[in-house]
Order: sequence, then structure tokens, then C-alpha cells
Amino acid sequence: MDQKLQDYEIENLLSWLDKIPFSRPKRKLRRDFSDGVLVAEVVKHFFPKFVDLSSLTVPFNSREEKLRNWNLLNRKVFPKLDFYVPEEAISRIVLSSPGAIEPVLSALREKIDKKLADIASKKLVLKHNKSWEMLNGGSADINFFFFYLALVFCHICMKERKNRMTHVANFSFYHTNFYREKMEKLEHLLQLKDIRIAELTKTNAYLCV
Repeated sequence: MDQKLQDYEIENLLSWLDKIPFSRPKRKLRRDFSDGVLVAEVVKHFFPKFVDLSSLTVPFNSREEKLRNWNLLNRKVFPKLDFYVPEEAISRIVLSSPGAIEPVLSALREKIDKKLADIASKKLVLKHNKSWEMLNGGSADINFFFFYLALVFCHICMKERKNRMTHVANFSFYHTNFYREKMEKLEHLLQLKDIRIAELTKTNAYLCV
């Protein structure tokens, strides 16, 4: 979190922030986010129930109130994302120190992406489990199959997100093969799923005769 971001990483971060509707215009990142309010708005944009904006104050260059906001986020909001900002980093942020806020926002973005991927994978598992319980009476092997498929998909998404910045600067043949192999494995799993569906369909048709 203390590591300075590269220029292309900052540009990518700014592009991500531009897609979020804030309550006030952004002018200078280190000043705009120093009080923690816009940071809370970032979290609320993706997870509305995670943040109560009314519990935060909008300080007028008050260091104490800025610290209060950040400490509140550390206690009540960030734990929901498995995220924490060290006191030393907060001290630099509230003083609008150059280069202090960017690594924190970048790390927060990664936690948000991970949480979104986790939620999506859980929804996928629940959706397919429900469908197969209706078709197959809740077969344990089918439920496990889709759970494993969802985990593989989630792993691919998170791996791609983690290495996205590196790929922009240094996209190599190794990474190309890595993702091709992952996609081939996923396609193989989907083929197994289709085969299993065909078998179940034949079985159900036979039982219904």
C-alpha cells in the first residue's frame, strides 16, 4: 500500500474513478480524498448497504475530523471488504501528502473487485444448484460440479485483474499461453457439463416412459 504507483497505473485508476458519480467534483486527488468522504462514496457506489454517509462529517480543513472519518471507515466499512488502512498512511493522507492516497485507492479497488467476484460466484452457484435440485433431486455430485466450475471461473477473473496492470506494460508470450490454457480447461469443464446434462436428460426420458 506504500508502494508508489506507475504513471499508467495512476491513469487507469483515474479512469476507474471517473465512472463513479461523486457528490462533489474532483480537482486534486490528494486533497479531494483526504477527508475520507469520497472514499466512502466509492464503496457505497458498489455496495450501497456497506456505508452510511450520514455518519461521516464534511470537515473544513480540520485534521481531527478527517482522522475521525478515516477511523470510522477502518472500524465499520473496510472490514466488510477485508481492507484496512494503517495509521501512518492515514496521517499522510489527511495532510494531503503527495502520493499518499493513490496506493490506498488502488488497493481498495482490488478489494472491491474481489468482493464483486465473490458475490457473482456465489450467485452463480446458488442459481445452478437450484436448477439442478429441481431436475435431479439435489444430486450432490452435480452441485459440487457447478461449485467447482464457479470457483475456476472466479479464479480466472481475479488472476486477470491482478495482472492487468503488468500486462499493459509487459505483455508476454508466457501470459498468453497461461490464459489460453485456463480457457481450454474451462471449455473442457463446459463440455463435461453438456455431457452430464445429456445423460440426465436421457435418464429422465427413460424414467418417464
